[in-house]
Amino acid sequence: MKRTLESPVNGLIDISTDVHSAFSSVSSRNVSRLEAVCDAFRHAWKGYKDYAWGHDELKPISKSYSEWFGLGLTLVDSLDTMWILGLKEEFAEAKSWVENELSFDKNVDVNLFETTIRVLGGLLSTYHLSGEPVFLEKAKDLGSRLMPAFKTPSKIPYSDVNIGKGTAHPPRWTSDSTVAEVTSIQLEFRELSHLTQDPQYQDVVNEVSKLVHQLPGKHDGLVPMFINTNSGQFSHKGVFTLGARADSYYEYLLKQWIQGGKTEDHLLEDYLQAIEGVKKHLVRQTGPSRLTIVGELSHYRFSAKMDHLVCFLPGTLALGVHNGLPGDHMDLAVQLMETCYQMYKQMETGLSPEIAHFSLQGGAGQDVVVKPADGHNLLRPETVESLFYMYRFTKNAKYRDWGWDILQSFNKYTKVPNGGYTSISNVRDPANPGPRDKMESFFLGETLKYLYLLFSDDMELLSPDKYSSVSSPL
Repeated sequence: MKRTLESPVNGLIDISTDVHSAFSSVSSRNVSRLEAVCDAFRHAWKGYKDYAWGHDELKPISKSYSEWFGLGLTLVDSLDTMWILGLKEEFAEAKSWVENELSFDKNVDVNLFETTIRVLGGLLSTYHLSGEPVFLEKAKDLGSRLMPAFKTPSKIPYSDVNIGKGTAHPPRWTSDSTVAEVTSIQLEFRELSHLTQDPQYQDVVNEVSKLVHQLPGKHDGLVPMFINTNSGQFSHKGVFTLGARADSYYEYLLKQWIQGGKTEDHLLEDYLQAIEGVKKHLVRQTGPSRLTIVGELSHYRFSAKMDHLVCFLPGTLALGVHNGLPGDHMDLAVQLMETCYQMYKQMETGLSPEIAHFSLQGGAGQDVVVKPADGHNLLRPETVESLFYMYRFTKNAKYRDWGWDILQSFNKYTKVPNGGYTSISNVRDPANPGPRDKMESFFLGETLKYLYLLFSDDMELLSPDKYSSVSSPL
């Protein structure tokens, strides 16, 4: 992959020392920011290697680990980040573990969605970057073991699958799956079909997309949060959010359309209709600072509640505009990006809460209101992912500065001395942020990756044009 830095000035033009110094300082600043991300990764990786090697997640405070599925989640989720950051020694060590220790032949129930995005996605992306066959071999083995999830009366997959026994079931307490989960496995399964030339993976997920496309119960393109695996119909209708349980449905509509070479009209139709639904029903402005928010609708009642997860939206909107969609989507992207940054900036720790409520009343005061149960920060990637897209498409340096602010806050309030970073319980209390003793795999797999890409001057490094349509349908 091309990793060269392009010169910021044309060598044919005689430039003054002052201008040259300015370019040098900008370049050196970005280099130091890149190195800061690498330092953060190495520190997080040190904790994982010392106390949780081969296990799912690091518990950095107690210097131990937690097991979710027993698939080395953090290690596999981090592989592509290590490759992108050029951490060759760490990558070689992790690759050796994948080759020699990672086995899917075990009697364990895994979540279809989480395993797809963290493990299958991690293996496929690392195969693309490195070309090492072992990653594709492991991906194919895992993909085949996830297929029983789709053996349901409706073809809407169960949430859980036993990858050793080849059985699947819904959660113990319901026959519903969440809409986000069943519509956010498509990119990986379609890519697996593309790479193996075996259509079965793509066929099952495309069937899900087509079923959801024609379902009744949508509200101007907005979808309910749950879908029943027996009937194949939406359940718990009337509640609409771009937060948890629905968020990535919208994101994956656009990304599948791009992935498939912009040929699948039903995906584009659903995406455009949904964004119009968002603008019509969910967009409001706060009272104090006129921040634009995306709230929630519950049986026609609006709530000024916005999950941090919603901060995927600015980047997704910008990606759509970059691919020829309406220009006013970028206006909304710019406004929402500001709001997502303010969710960090207005907190005493400089870190966003998991859920924010907003004041729609006029007058002085803070825009962001945090309820006691919502003040935790899980080291999530959505805001910095959107900052990456916004910088790539606008070249506005403020997005880099915002990302730098966020990284510094992570270092100040979540870094654990002996290695690792921890989620915290209270973003409003810098004196006692309440470490939760858990480092999610996505901190290494996504958050630090997008910060590195944000600060890199190499516009070919994971170019959204180069890597957006690597797989067309079979």
